[in-house]
Amino acid sequence: MNRSGTRITVAALAAVASMAAAPAAMAAPAAAPATAVAGVRDAALDGVWQADGYSTIITVQGDRLRYFDTTAISCQAGVMSAERRAAQGTFVADDGSRQMTMELQGRQRARLRYVGAVGEIGLRRLPALPSRCSVKAPAADPVRVFDVFWTTFAENYPFFATKGVDWQAVRERYRPRVGPKTTDAELFGVLRDILKELGDAHTALRAGKDEFARPLRPGTRPLDGLPAFMALNKRVLDLVEKHDVKKPLTTWGRGVIGYADLPGGFGYLRLAAFDGYADGGFAANAAELDRALDEIFTPARASSLKGLVLDVRLNFGGYDALGIQLASRLTGRPYTAYAKQARNDPSDPSRFTRALPIRVRPAAGSRYTGPIALLTSPLTISAGETFSQAMTARTPAPRRIGDATQGAFSDFLWRTLPNGWTFALPNERFLTRQGTSFDVTGIPPQDRIAETLSDEELAAGRDAAFDRALGHLRTAARSGR
Repeated sequence: MNRSGTRITVAALAAVASMAAAPAAMAAPAAAPATAVAGVRDAALDGVWQADGYSTIITVQGDRLRYFDTTAISCQAGVMSAERRAAQGTFVADDGSRQMTMELQGRQRARLRYVGAVGEIGLRRLPALPSRCSVKAPAADPVRVFDVFWTTFAENYPFFATKGVDWQAVRERYRPRVGPKTTDAELFGVLRDILKELGDAHTALRAGKDEFARPLRPGTRPLDGLPAFMALNKRVLDLVEKHDVKKPLTTWGRGVIGYADLPGGFGYLRLAAFDGYADGGFAANAAELDRALDEIFTPARASSLKGLVLDVRLNFGGYDALGIQLASRLTGRPYTAYAKQARNDPSDPSRFTRALPIRVRPAAGSRYTGPIALLTSPLTISAGETFSQAMTARTPAPRRIGDATQGAFSDFLWRTLPNGWTFALPNERFLTRQGTSFDVTGIPPQDRIAETLSDEELAAGRDAAFDRALGHLRTAARSGR
């Protein structure tokens, strides 16, 4: 454990902020580099594989794995290639940043899993790489770049109807602004403006040093980059320590995880992300989270706590699997957290892959199973939201207090444009057991606190959401619920 009072460091916040910017193919969280296993491989994986959903083709030849991004008008090398590191089908990206496993399910089917992600991606064998993937691509003129960008969204984005966006009308409005002589700066501006219209926190555009990422849902408090995030985080942490717990939090994971006991037998747990706890990828982050939870939920504390305030109001996401790991320390019974599926028909946005249930199983260590008040806001994003959705299915369900989450659950689907730029979009949705999706709208609170994280509240030193949460827990404790 870090010394009491340790604050979130610049390094930790940089790790949190970088999650939106690191290109990845499909769902591709970071992983520690592995040591190559020379000459050891399973030749049965060799071949060409089409992903269910994701409009992606994967080839395996010898110890090399490559991605191809496809649309109706294009097929080109994707953002990632990888090297096999074990006979069982473990691959590590060439830059060492992410790890995946590929496993046969019969001769014609396989599944792909990413370390730190939840669920899996189905693969079916193709007889050969489509011919359009083998021919030299046309020149990367600005019009073609625009067309591949627009078509990728048209064939993969699930939320046009929910957002009330006429994507064909977007094309008709923006394409006339692009021609053979359009400069890179002008083209970047056009694509950036399209993303602004979508207002989706899981879209991004990168062009060398130029980058536009996470255009938050309209109405969300604007956060322009790492300095703004750091400043807001410090203000929120100061508020928590002065108004709520009245002492410095005890912290783990470079300060991203914080806990304090509250008077009356209650507890307060805050997570600013599901990443950034340690160097070394998912395994190191998972180990640090376990260490923190072991020290927080000791057998004595877990059995004596009357209620827990769980604060993810400022949580920019990370590894979905770490959210499931935390949920496993907050339940005494297994349950389905949510189901995950991907859009699977380029011409029909209503068609998806089979919904894959994601389960929470009680952890082996000590666990807390009592009442929880869950604090959320529009700055609860990505893995912060999938964790919140997992908690809504818990028994007893937490009381949700604050404001609706951002509404960006899907993993990033990173793609390459013909001119070498990269961009990202969501192509998945997360469903409750009843089949409800909170994508776009966010998970609504049961008790809405309109001023959650507002400048007015922070300046006045108020924390109405925390006050409501503690009041709820005290009532539950008195009534024995």
